[in-house]
Amino acid sequence: MRIAIIGPTHPYKGGIAQHTTELAHRLAARGHEVRVESWSRQYPARLYPGQQRVDTPEGTPFPATSYPLSWRRPDSWLRLGRRLRGPGTPGSAAAADLVVLVVVTPIQAPAYLGILTGLRGLAGPRGRAAGTRPSRAVLALCHNVLPHERRRIDEPLVSAVLRRCSAVLVHTDPQAKLAAELTAAPVRVAEMAPHLWTAADQDPARSGPASEPTRGPASGPAREPARELLFFGLVRPYKGLDVLLRALAAGPEDVRLTVAGEFWGGIESTRALVAELGLGERVTLRPGYVPAEDVPALFAAADALVLPYRAGTASQNVDLAHLHGVPVVATRVGTLTTSVRDGVDGLLVPPDDPAALAAALRRLYEPGVLAGLRAKVAPPDIDSAWDGYLDAVLEPC
Repeated sequence: MRIAIIGPTHPYKGGIAQHTTELAHRLAARGHEVRVESWSRQYPARLYPGQQRVDTPEGTPFPATSYPLSWRRPDSWLRLGRRLRGPGTPGSAAAADLVVLVVVTPIQAPAYLGILTGLRGLAGPRGRAAGTRPSRAVLALCHNVLPHERRRIDEPLVSAVLRRCSAVLVHTDPQAKLAAELTAAPVRVAEMAPHLWTAADQDPARSGPASEPTRGPASGPAREPARELLFFGLVRPYKGLDVLLRALAAGPEDVRLTVAGEFWGGIESTRALVAELGLGERVTLRPGYVPAEDVPALFAAADALVLPYRAGTASQNVDLAHLHGVPVVATRVGTLTTSVRDGVDGLLVPPDDPAALAAALRRLYEPGVLAGLRAKVAPPDIDSAWDGYLDAVLEPC
């Protein structure tokens, strides 16, 4: 099958770009003819206040990748859609049998709609209005159907895209319910497969699935607690760093916290809250993109990763922590409720509740609790997870 994946990949950074790249590798390893169609300019810099690109790949780049799309060139949207439709039948040399449209943000909806316009045939399927849906099968792969922090225009923009696709793939049941409210197209659910990376996993000659990252010990020798916690990743309001800081102030007095990641919209409000809570000696802020080679040391120094999200769908950070043998303290939102086993390899608390999170941090440092959690941490079964995920992607539209 000829498959075109439209989405971000290297040199763009972050989990969605990593997932797009790994999806391409895994589909190619199954024998499909795969291309990644990506962005030369993804969106205006003013709309993303952090670092968009990196020099060192986060994993192995997919060789059959081109960059025809630009947010400021609407002609590039239409031209890509027409090229993927091909000059004739679905078996023609230029055509894609399946187009996977990676839905990242409503900001890109006009570009998606331009691509879908180019994909439309002269007549729609029987029973549908001609030209409503593309003549090629199009799967909308939604990492989040709608943003965590929404604007009024987001819902109609995303709905316009999803209604023109053949099927929609989401990662959780609540997201499936949300998608079904926006489109009559079939909606399928598959748990997001891990797309983990390390500095060692960057062989540019590789053409198959990503080599399995070096795994930290799931249950290494017992060690004394470092009294150090980690918050890792892009800092945005819905991720609840302010909740964690308030919990830290009310929790064990000698526990420290490292915050490593880009700060969406600036760091000053966080610095002010740290000072207000008297945590200046206990909180280390490490703003900016964290390169792959620095990730193992961050997790090795931490007793636990803390994910105090107010809302969420799926997070790769749980798998990343477990890959390094680190338990997770998280809130009961999205897939965190199932990927963290409360009292087994982590602790779960209600969202947006500093008192409950403070109590969980005190429990974490009760005698034997941390060691017991570390002993039960198991690395993710990456290959099995991807097998199921690919089956969902390739299900007929």
